[in-house]
Amino acid sequence: MNHWLQQQTRRSFFGRTATGLGGAALASLLAQDAGANPDSPTGDHHPAATLGHFAAKAKRVIWLFQSGAPSQLDLFDYKPKMAEFHKQELPASIRMGQRLTGMTSGQSSFPVAASKFKFAQHGQSGMWLSETLPYTAKIADEMCLIRSMHTEAINHDPAITFFQTGSQLPGRPSFGSWVDYGLGSMNENLPTFVVMISKSGTKGQGLLGRLWGSGFLPSQHQGVKLRGVGDPVLYLSDPQGMDREGRRQMLDGLAQLNQLQYTDVGDPEITARIAQYELAFRMQTSVPELMETTQESAHTFEMYGEESKKPGTFAGNCLLARRLVERGVRFIQLYHRDWDHHGGLPDRMVQQCKETDQASSALIQDLKQRGLLDETLVVWGGEFGRTAYCQGAITDTTYGRDHHPRCFSLWLAGGGIKPGMVFGETDDYSYNIVRDPVHVHDLQATMLNQLGLDHTRLTYRFQGRDFRVTDIHGKVVSEILA
Repeated sequence: MNHWLQQQTRRSFFGRTATGLGGAALASLLAQDAGANPDSPTGDHHPAATLGHFAAKAKRVIWLFQSGAPSQLDLFDYKPKMAEFHKQELPASIRMGQRLTGMTSGQSSFPVAASKFKFAQHGQSGMWLSETLPYTAKIADEMCLIRSMHTEAINHDPAITFFQTGSQLPGRPSFGSWVDYGLGSMNENLPTFVVMISKSGTKGQGLLGRLWGSGFLPSQHQGVKLRGVGDPVLYLSDPQGMDREGRRQMLDGLAQLNQLQYTDVGDPEITARIAQYELAFRMQTSVPELMETTQESAHTFEMYGEESKKPGTFAGNCLLARRLVERGVRFIQLYHRDWDHHGGLPDRMVQQCKETDQASSALIQDLKQRGLLDETLVVWGGEFGRTAYCQGAITDTTYGRDHHPRCFSLWLAGGGIKPGMVFGETDDYSYNIVRDPVHVHDLQATMLNQLGLDHTRLTYRFQGRDFRVTDIHGKVVSEILA
């Protein structure tokens, strides 16, 4: 502790915050004194909105993460030749000794499973999409579909952790926390980083709080989870018997005590805690207003689907994401589970698309009609792909697919991304990438680039090393930028 305190001098603290991206937090705290408008939906007058390494194309991100790994073969990556190979053994020249999961490593046969779904071209771009995505087909000319994503992780937890933090091992800051740290808030009455998990037919893969945690960054940068049932944010309500004036007096007294403690020990987590208490107090007014969607028009509910009227559904969360964007929230993370289709894939795929297709499309259309899409980067995808071969027995009516990190599909829209574009190509089995590979770190670098941040310069010193979300890797995929 003494060694740590020696490095936390007043001079070193202001030296760090006056230069580089650490100043974002200081700018955010000084926003009110600078005459910022806390309710500005664009953040044009907020000091934090002017931070970054270069001019940003996007001011905010909505990440629609499909936990469990959707099958690219049944949604986005049209492979007509696989019908000829159906139920035939996948050639060893295609597998090339790929590492398998424990679920298929014991199989003696690897029969090819052609998709049961029909594909058609859509929009002026002629983008091939599955019949399971009739609403997404309507926004084909707004999307940039990447078919050549790849990752090293082969199991869900490390793969999701890798996408969200840049490392397969727990403990690193989440992507949203990095953005919060780098750019700060655009509305002091709502969190910079908001997380929502939608209810699905089954629970699917577990989603732990560390996926939106701040890691070794100050805790004020962690995501705030909005719940679909009960109080939107836990412990936000005043204790029974306490009115708002009493709450204000209690927080003022607590802030004075915390400031005395900070003066003694210099721990930055104390100032982070003060900021969190103050934000929670302001959220007592702003969050209920946010969650009150009954004022939305009948046309809006019709566009997002009937499920959008139900709190906690994917459609309801997509509608809330648009409302958060309007109120200046910078990073919005939606999780939807149950894409882990090792068996019974055709029926389960149809159900999942019913839950997500219409709302995903409506979100893009809604943002565009409100003039928000150009400055909002929307990302849709899971942690890896699915195998061309069937897991277990294959029949004429059903099949399942195992995890496949070598290639998968993901789409982006808005935020300075080229619309109506398909990038990357896989082989006839959607098993190996043959053109324009995009690694997870490349995607992270590109997303930061659109926010005006250089991923090689967005760093934080911890335990003697300058860490970044892309580690020592990643390159901006300039070909998909408008």
